[in-house]
Amino acid sequence: MAAMGNMALDGGDPRLSVSEGMFGGGGIVAYTRPQMRALHDPSITFEEYHYYALKTRADEDANHNLSPKSRGILSTIIPSKSEKNEPLDSPDRKGSMIPNVNLSDPDRRTSVTDQEWTNASRAVRTATASAIFYLITTDILGPFGLPYAFATTGWGPGVALYTVFGFLAGVSGWLLWSCFMGIDSYEYPIKSYGDLAFRLYGTWARYMYNILQSIQLICSVALIIISNGEALSEASKFKLCYAICCLVWALAGFFLGQIRTLQKFGWLANFAIWINLLIMFISMGVAAHSPPLYSAAGASAGYAVNPVLVTFNNATNSYPAVTHSAGLPDPSNFGASVNGLMQAVYAYGGAMLFTEFMSEMKRPHDFLKGMWGAQFFIYICYMLYGLFMYGYQGQYLQNPSYLGISPYNWQTAGNVLAMVSALIAAALYGNIGVKVLYNNIAVEFFRAPPLTQKTGKYIWVAIIPIYWSVAFVIGAAIPAFSGFTAVVSAVCIVQFTYTFPPMLHLAFNIKKNALRSSEGFDPATGQVTLHDTGFKRVMRGFMAGNWYLNVWNVIYLLGALATAGLGIWAAVENMIVIYAEPQINAFGCTSPLDTTG
Repeated sequence: MAAMGNMALDGGDPRLSVSEGMFGGGGIVAYTRPQMRALHDPSITFEEYHYYALKTRADEDANHNLSPKSRGILSTIIPSKSEKNEPLDSPDRKGSMIPNVNLSDPDRRTSVTDQEWTNASRAVRTATASAIFYLITTDILGPFGLPYAFATTGWGPGVALYTVFGFLAGVSGWLLWSCFMGIDSYEYPIKSYGDLAFRLYGTWARYMYNILQSIQLICSVALIIISNGEALSEASKFKLCYAICCLVWALAGFFLGQIRTLQKFGWLANFAIWINLLIMFISMGVAAHSPPLYSAAGASAGYAVNPVLVTFNNATNSYPAVTHSAGLPDPSNFGASVNGLMQAVYAYGGAMLFTEFMSEMKRPHDFLKGMWGAQFFIYICYMLYGLFMYGYQGQYLQNPSYLGISPYNWQTAGNVLAMVSALIAAALYGNIGVKVLYNNIAVEFFRAPPLTQKTGKYIWVAIIPIYWSVAFVIGAAIPAFSGFTAVVSAVCIVQFTYTFPPMLHLAFNIKKNALRSSEGFDPATGQVTLHDTGFKRVMRGFMAGNWYLNVWNVIYLLGALATAGLGIWAAVENMIVIYAEPQINAFGCTSPLDTTG
């Protein structure tokens, strides 16, 4: 009932005390300006957030109409170099001064004007739709895990499920965008996924979202450090100490992580996409002209489904022929198929970062252009790649797929290219991870300055090595870290991509639809006028306007929770099997891939 009451927004404006609110018998309420509010003030109402959001969107549209016209879809796929140096998105260049004070400290914001506060918010919004396209498609888990997913689910279920989850990932992006556009503003900027939860459900939701997101991001960085370490140890034929192989990538992150803005990251992400495509073309060409890597059959999809599919036949002195399945390869081993399916789901795991991407966009309205372009690119390229590799390697497919090609030189080439691409992806995860921690801990509790100021930039330089060091220690200390990460991913990635978007949009739609023409926020007085509260208002908001979207959100939410439950069960079962055997961590010199001991 507490959550329901919060959703209903029980009227009034509790921010205004008696001592603050009345002037000399005139009955005029003193409204505290947005820049004087705490960063996460629970007394700010949805109606106030929504009022300023509409004001900001109108301002963005007006400025956009004064800007040079874009080149259409080409401006998304091939970004213009001039985008990097575009000025603040303001028609009045003279009004673009940014206050040189620590805006995280309320005591220092008293002298900040409304225009300066708005300009400070604009200053961090530099990313364009083209940057978003490349950022979303910078996903190391996606293309090279999908062939494995098809090998564990078969042609029919694999194609059907990947299509459904791809479409739903796009829908989730639209749901998050709709919420963001309705409650983000220059006055009250949204900086993280948790901020959406806070404004729609309250403080408890913000803490839950931020904790889950922080865990997932640092685990993603740790996983890439460890997986890159394994790849480097394999490329060196295990002559280089495994601990050094992992440490090298953590040290590389110290430097690559110094990129702060997502607009600058967009160019690096552009490079990563072409690397991934090159790996795909190499592995496809080699797979079509060489046999699978039979010696690694114990780590193949077929072994996970049914070991008989890849067991060496002493009678014929050969491995079983490459086979395919129209349906599930082994219906009795449903857990293996679910684990494979999760590889396809994780290809769409970028929704966890969508809010952070939108928070740094010059014009968040253009997010859909970059997002749908990225989702279409991911669907077409990943699907064709997955089906092609499954067609040639069948049950012998590895995860990642380029490790399953038999010629050593080509396998090493794929390893080296993948290490570079993975490092870029890790730097992106680390970038967002540090910002989540910085904004929600350093800024809120220790009054750290914004990252746009010189002191904030120095703090960023110091925090990045600490973050990557912690990620290295976490990844190195936990044996068979990829098995552990599968559980974390099932708990986190599925929620951020499929569970939380309908949950957030349901609350947003109810609050927005419940507003009548005579209700809302008055900027002159700071008063919020509501004619009803409680359960009655919630039901009216649910049934008003596009009520069918609310019904869809409920069904979508329940289905996502069921999928997450299946993923967690399958990941835990897989981890039990992995930890049944002694595992090696990354603090020693022996690589877990070195079967010679």
